Amino acid sequence: MALPKLESQVYELEQPSTGEKIKYRPFLVKEQKVLMMASESEDEKQIRDALAGIIFNCTYEKIDPFNVPMFDVEFLFLRIRGKSVGEKIELNLLCPDDNETRVKTSLNLDDVGVNQKLGHTNEISITDKIKIIMNYPTLNDMVGMDGGENAGFDEVLTMIKKCIHEILDGETVHSKIDMSESDLNEFIESLTTEQFQGLADFFDTMPKVAHSIEVTNPKTKKKGEVVIEGIQSFFG
Repeated sequence: MALPKLESQVYELEQPSTGEKIKYRPFLVKEQKVLMMASESEDEKQIRDALAGIIFNCTYEKIDPFNVPMFDVEFLFLRIRGKSVGEKIELNLLCPDDNETRVKTSLNLDDVGVNQKLGHTNEISITDKIKIIMNYPTLNDMVGMDGGENAGFDEVLTMIKKCIHEILDGETVHSKIDMSESDLNEFIESLTTEQFQGLADFFDTMPKVAHSIEVTNPKTKKKGEVVIEGIQSFFG
């Protein structure tokens, strides 16, 4: 006699980048096992593939994690993880006033959303005539990237090139697919420092999965705000 087949509970969320309603389910034990094995391996490709597999499967193959912005990937994973093993997580946060004392606190993953700084745009004006249209970084774009404060100039330059979608020159549209690597390098290297900063600001202000938590240092009694962002920060 065949064993009964278990049905997963179905939930719904709004995809941050599109506003589209997406149905999703908790991940299964077999999927969690793959994720844990990948995490223990510390192999970047295994972790990326395991993360992508969970999102793809748990959204009923609706979301291709390699072709949506990273903030979609992070948001989707946090929601899926919350429904799978619990929304409440425990964090051990570093107090910002002395950078040595840690405080334990709890966080409900349902309270975590996608934040975007005021005035953000993916259309960067270089001159009155020339504009650059940017795409948001995807899971594929993050391969080999250190990110954050450790990102060097070459890494920032590489990410900018990956995320350029179009360059508008008046009525003329130059699509990324039609640009050679050398032409793109020459264009970027010809920018002034101020023009280049406009591109860097795109990444600084773009939507991010982040959450602010107020902590009180038990030693100094001083209050401070800790901002956590990125999947690893929520479970580190």
